[in-house]
Amino acid sequence: MTVSNILRKSCLIALLSLGTSAFAAETADSAMPIFDLESLQPTREQMIASLNTVELLRRHHYNRISLDDALSSEIFDTYLRQLDPQRSLFTAADISTFEEYRHKLDDLLLVGDLSVGFAMHTRQIQRADQRMVYALQLLREGIGQLDFSSDQNILIDREKAEWPADQQALHVLWRQQIKDEVLRLKLAGREQDSIQELLEKRYLNAQKRLYQTRSEDIFQNYINALAQVYDPHTQYLSPDNAENFDINMSLSLEGIGAVLQSDNDHTKIVRLVPAGPAEKSKQLAPADRIIGVAQDQGEMVDVVGWRLDEVVKLIRGPKGSSVRLEVIPASNPPSDMTSREVALVREAVKLEDQAAKSSVLEFNEQGNDYRIGVIEVPGFYIDFKAYRRGDPDYRSTTRDVRHLLSDLQEQEVDGIVLDLRNNGGGSLQEATELTGLFIDKGPTVLVRDSKGDVQVLDDPEAGITYGGPMAVIVNRLSASASEIFAGAMQDYGRALVIGEPTFGKGTVQSIQPLNHGELKFTLAKFYRVSGQSTQNRGVVPDITYPSLLDTVEIGESSLPRALPWDTIPAARYQADSRLEQFIPLLTDKHKARAANDPEFAYTLARIELNRAMQEREYLPLNEERRRTEQKEFEDKLLAMENTRRKALGEEPLAALDKEDPLMDGTGIPSPMAEEESTDENDPFLAETGHILIDLLELKRQVASAS
Repeated sequence: MTVSNILRKSCLIALLSLGTSAFAAETADSAMPIFDLESLQPTREQMIASLNTVELLRRHHYNRISLDDALSSEIFDTYLRQLDPQRSLFTAADISTFEEYRHKLDDLLLVGDLSVGFAMHTRQIQRADQRMVYALQLLREGIGQLDFSSDQNILIDREKAEWPADQQALHVLWRQQIKDEVLRLKLAGREQDSIQELLEKRYLNAQKRLYQTRSEDIFQNYINALAQVYDPHTQYLSPDNAENFDINMSLSLEGIGAVLQSDNDHTKIVRLVPAGPAEKSKQLAPADRIIGVAQDQGEMVDVVGWRLDEVVKLIRGPKGSSVRLEVIPASNPPSDMTSREVALVREAVKLEDQAAKSSVLEFNEQGNDYRIGVIEVPGFYIDFKAYRRGDPDYRSTTRDVRHLLSDLQEQEVDGIVLDLRNNGGGSLQEATELTGLFIDKGPTVLVRDSKGDVQVLDDPEAGITYGGPMAVIVNRLSASASEIFAGAMQDYGRALVIGEPTFGKGTVQSIQPLNHGELKFTLAKFYRVSGQSTQNRGVVPDITYPSLLDTVEIGESSLPRALPWDTIPAARYQADSRLEQFIPLLTDKHKARAANDPEFAYTLARIELNRAMQEREYLPLNEERRRTEQKEFEDKLLAMENTRRKALGEEPLAALDKEDPLMDGTGIPSPMAEEESTDENDPFLAETGHILIDLLELKRQVASAS
């Protein structure tokens, strides 16, 4: 018998000691079909796919790591986090049994042995079912018998908590979690009968989905534990998900236009597709959590605990049809389950809707009139079909921006702002060509592969389309191609970069078909012409604005095992360093203005309030204390909003209207969530115009002095 077979036999005996009969007995009272755990076994195709995945990652991934005991330990921890992210299913005894295989997964994967991964997942199914049975029994006894007057507290984030000692400890924890769920729904305004009905339905649905677990689900989870230790953008796609690759990145453009991901039991919005229904609604924002989906006027379906692909199937639908989402805003404190309903009409996002567009801001500074041109670039797009068939009028970001620059120069603007906020990237070719409009010649971006070879991409055309004063405004959701362009403008000294540190997505992925499914893996990394990576840190602005987006939750640095920021030798390029001397003075002028700007003051105060709420470790399970805490938060929020309104000469609010969020979908604090945001009421864009005018004045002073 081989070492592999010995390991396999021993792990199956150890890990499956609970047995399928115990599982069936626990579920016998639930009116659900008995689930045959023994049917969950790896197939020959999966074993071959695992061997192919191991070989591809070892030979071709950018992050060339040896599959050894150290990596085995990382795979082990990653898989445990996937199976039980909040440490509320496994006991310390389960973990002790698993630990025997911490440093053996590498040996097993090298020979295509998937038994440990399947056995660990099987134990998780057993524990999850026990939790459903316990919860349903507790709920059927009536939530009225739960005590909400004790001094108990519950740990908010259990990711690093101790594992429950035994089954009794699990029951104590599960009871606390159910009390917390009930309290959250009570504070969100639901009646007791409604809460009981909702939670019973939620746990029954979760149990039903648990019994639908397939061998393919286990295989995908286990192989992704291997893939994810290389970097967060490396992913195994099962045959079903390979056909729906966009599920883990973006909904179909004939949908709501939102990038979604799983976040424990919730479906979280990562970003909004420019010009999509979600972005246009101004009612959704990154980090919002979707907890319910309804078709047109149909019943709202609770999707807490659902798999991402299941939620996506509900949200998708034919163009022109309606969908309603129940959403918990990201701005809510951790204990606040107050939700709002958002109605959207599914539609295809057209190229012309995403096209760059321009406007002009007018200012009067110290008796002088200024006109600042603004070009909003939602994405780096190109009409590939028209381009390939030789259509001379094909649309692209660079072509559209070139026309807009010409129009703005005819209007005799004093400077130009390129707005790349919420621009998630797109065509690398377009990022390179757009850079070429503002520099005469030279490199635009460097691409380093896994072998260390560096490719230099250059400005394809000599000459400058626009050489005047310029600023680029970015935020946390400016990613990929946006970062390449902004980084180039900063390195060349061609424009001031203003706003928030960008997303930090500086890697290149490729998809490789396997015998069974596909593997998406990272094979290269982007670098700025200065040699700095855009990875992880993103582009750090010359002048920084505050942000309501939580960088702990959003951005490359928030992803586990994200590749690090680093540098390589710089390319040969000619930079203009004259902007650097003005940045300290421009920053001082900006801070002086911001100190008296009610929008900036509100944003800073809101950041501090959110930070204080996020730093809490425990929540009380005492209803009176929980209600007091929520009221204190809402009172502070109302006071902040009324301070802002008073400074703007607006009428104060008597109370917060939770159906009218204080933030629109762009992340900009606004009392007009239902109204279309315009340049005139965008404080950050207006401030960028002021900074550009400051730059013009400083340059004139230097010119006069010389």
